[in-house]
Amino acid sequence: MAKYFDVHSQNPQPRSIGQVADAVRSGALIAYPTDSCYALGCKLGSRDGIDRIRSIRHLDDRHHFTLMCRDFAQLGQFVRVDNDVFRAIKASTPGSYTFILPATREVPRMLQHPKKKTVGVRIPDHVVTQALLEELGEPLLSSTLLLPDEEEPMTQGWEIKDRLDHAVDAVVDSGDCGTEPTTVVDFSGGEAEIVRRGAGDTSRFE
Repeated sequence: MAKYFDVHSQNPQPRSIGQVADAVRSGALIAYPTDSCYALGCKLGSRDGIDRIRSIRHLDDRHHFTLMCRDFAQLGQFVRVDNDVFRAIKASTPGSYTFILPATREVPRMLQHPKKKTVGVRIPDHVVTQALLEELGEPLLSSTLLLPDEEEPMTQGWEIKDRLDHAVDAVVDSGDCGTEPTTVVDFSGGEAEIVRRGAGDTSRFE
């Protein structure tokens, strides 16, 4: 059964955040809120976590996982960013965007797109997510919590706990965080390519 953490959306309890971070470090797969719907998350190098996310979401090996980063300095350790792209991303973060970029050697190969050697990165604008990333001290490997054959992600922590009780190890509930996923922008070819229009404004990339 998944552990359930009821976390305040604006003043997350340090003890709860610490317990969730410890669980992630120990290999747990968690469901947690972001600024654009709930996500599944695990430790960066956890093959078991990746396999479980693929199983829950029915994903193939071409799916871009996302590294949820605390800030731009952390993001820069895991992807290569030239000056023009740097300015575009800097102006859009934190926020509801996922950027696809060439991965550095810091990114485990199993997380990279098998042909493009790219990975998704983002910096969330969500108090609870930021508190968790601060406590964790490294990115959280993530994927939107969208179940197969469903058009919208689940929005309630209690519902996630009820439906995925034996599939995840912990659920972090800080209230409804919406159903619209991030806007995905692919910079791996040098120019901005909008892959998915979502919660983030796309006008600056068009």
